[in-house]
Amino acid sequence: MDKIKVGIVQLSCGSDKQENIDKSIGYIRKCASEGAELVVLQELHCGIYFCQAEDLKMFDLAESFPGPCYNAYSAIASELNLVIVTSLFEKRGPGLYHNTAVVFEKNGEEAGRYRKMHIPDDPGYYEKFYFTPGDMGFIPVVTSLGKLGVLICWDQWYPEAARLMALAGAELLIYPTAIGYESSDSPEEKTRQRDAWMIALRGNAVANGLPVISVNRVGTEPDWSGVTNGIEFWGTSLVAGPQGEILWEADQKTELFKVVEIDMARTEDVRRIWPFFRDRRIDEYGDLLKRYRD
Repeated sequence: MDKIKVGIVQLSCGSDKQENIDKSIGYIRKCASEGAELVVLQELHCGIYFCQAEDLKMFDLAESFPGPCYNAYSAIASELNLVIVTSLFEKRGPGLYHNTAVVFEKNGEEAGRYRKMHIPDDPGYYEKFYFTPGDMGFIPVVTSLGKLGVLICWDQWYPEAARLMALAGAELLIYPTAIGYESSDSPEEKTRQRDAWMIALRGNAVANGLPVISVNRVGTEPDWSGVTNGIEFWGTSLVAGPQGEILWEADQKTELFKVVEIDMARTEDVRRIWPFFRDRRIDEYGDLLKRYRD
């Protein structure tokens, strides 16, 4: 497939799960009406970003698969003949939970899933309390539109993750994301953080010669524990080409959808002029398996 039309859905989310689902499905329909073949949703789009604090009640937001969120996106994929990348809170078993991207094929069947591998534990992002690290490896999901290298948010800071997806044949790198500012950060710090985030995403595109799609949430969500003033999610969902060029970028405040056409044939062209895979010194990379070179 030389070109693909990708729908981006950038939303704010509240505590009403059904309202979040209905809103995202409404935007999915708008993407389909403009010719999207693939739609990508943000991280944990069925609810609030509940990892701002450690709270046992928040585990009740998870669902076993199939479940209500899972079924809703399966149904809309089938109805609209779309491939959809979701991000769901999975209850795998008693006391065992994952941050899981589920990809639905055009017929509504599950094409595959990816469980978030890198789990942060930072102020306002206490994900290690909730999520068991993924155990499915860095394996692209095979769909009718190609091999999708689906990763999730914190994974983007690890070039190893993008590289392993690329080495396994991924044709797109896709990152559902939930990242923003802590409200007490200075304007200068906010700029540095968002710039670093964009540089990392574009760097993954450049290093692997692949288009990158990142879909982030917007809006300010309070910290119900009162420890912080909450997170202001910075939006800025983006699509980058295989040389890191920005094909499209959202603003920081607005709920929106956008359909972006990606020229998939450019990957081969770029890899011919920048043959990074050819020049890799795989015979010298053994120490990458160490925690640190003492």
